[in-house]
Amino acid sequence: MNKKETSFYLAALVIGFALSCLYAAQQILTGDQLQMIAKGYLGAHHGVWLSYGNAASAMGNVPGSLSAWLVGGPLLLWDSPYAPMLLLLVLKLISFLLFDDVIRREFGPRGRLLFMVLYWLNPWFLYESILYNPAYLFFAAALHFWSAYRMRAQPSFICSLLHVVSIGFAMQLHYSWPLLAVISGCLFWRKLMRLNGWGVMAGVLLLAASLIPYLHEVFNQPQLARADADTSDRYIGWGLLHVYPLLKSLIYWLRYGSWIFSTKLINGTTFDWLGSAVWLQQTAVWIWRCVVYLAGAGSLVLTLLANRYVWRLVRPHLSWRWASQPSAVTSQVWLGLYVASAVVAILVCAALAPIVFSYWHLMLVFPFALLPLMLFSHTWLERAAPQFMRYLAAASIFCLLVNLVAANDSRKFSYQADYAAQTQAWVSSMTPQDARSRALTQSSEGE
Repeated sequence: MNKKETSFYLAALVIGFALSCLYAAQQILTGDQLQMIAKGYLGAHHGVWLSYGNAASAMGNVPGSLSAWLVGGPLLLWDSPYAPMLLLLVLKLISFLLFDDVIRREFGPRGRLLFMVLYWLNPWFLYESILYNPAYLFFAAALHFWSAYRMRAQPSFICSLLHVVSIGFAMQLHYSWPLLAVISGCLFWRKLMRLNGWGVMAGVLLLAASLIPYLHEVFNQPQLARADADTSDRYIGWGLLHVYPLLKSLIYWLRYGSWIFSTKLINGTTFDWLGSAVWLQQTAVWIWRCVVYLAGAGSLVLTLLANRYVWRLVRPHLSWRWASQPSAVTSQVWLGLYVASAVVAILVCAALAPIVFSYWHLMLVFPFALLPLMLFSHTWLERAAPQFMRYLAAASIFCLLVNLVAANDSRKFSYQADYAAQTQAWVSSMTPQDARSRALTQSSEGE
């Protein structure tokens, strides 16, 4: 990168992290965060490390104690509500750097700048700067993608180990982990990833060992692995018999690649900080919604074109005969086939899931939904030098403004909210029994 591009890269990196900190400091605590906080403080303050994660509506509690350690571990080093949040933001930064390593190799300096805006400054990404389990999934997705990319030509013990760990990391946080497992299965079946058997075995043994306390707990408390009584009519394969879950999941794939953000971000804004005049608040609300939805509609067109481009790129490589000829795949085609594997994973998981997915259920594939845009833009990144920087600056300003509004005035964040004060007030009134009860309490949200 030249001096101007390097300056833009570093400035955007700092701005993105600063926005993450702003989001984190002004989050409004709800059930999902309180589940995480309860487990972490129960371990750090009372020495009780629960071997299960957050409660889910149709599948029982997530297996494993990782969520307790992600919150409680930092508290052992620094007894502050900001300690676990700092770890979360660092993991999100690492996720960007892992993706950036691949983007640097495949798309060059301008590709890195484009991905910086598409991923690091994206409101889809930054809006998840809250202390709940889906926010950690960006790290798992990045580690999965990076390790698979490194094994596209030759096996590696370390990368195979990390690949399995990425799936296990997601497994102990959220029930969307099968998305990564299906992607891995597709890559391995198509010979797009060369695994080292010893590395895979080491990863599986490590994961199995971490789940021993959970299995012991389930033996004593079988209800941990049981669905909520209200969802007893749901079953594995429920989504396959209903068209809507499949269509909604594909729509999320397209939305992730566009600026049609969550309705919590867009429609949750009230602009009450503009004053007491209702007409002024309502005018600002409708201007805000019109601007964001129009930008979203325009970006959706680009997303559709990008996905069509990727389909044309990978279509010649989808025959059964090709599966025995991996040498025919270029790195660009490999990325396209990774995208295709992600779409297959979405369809498989949506078909098998006993619920209709909301946007956070598919956050694992959000980064992968940006790859079609990267591949589509690759043909003009180097040719459109002056226009590229202007468009990039405009997109960065738009993302910055959306993030500033969302971090101060949306359904999950408010300029009046104080994350640390909320956490300290709740923890001060919490007993160990309260923490256990909270960890077993399901929290459900609509989009």
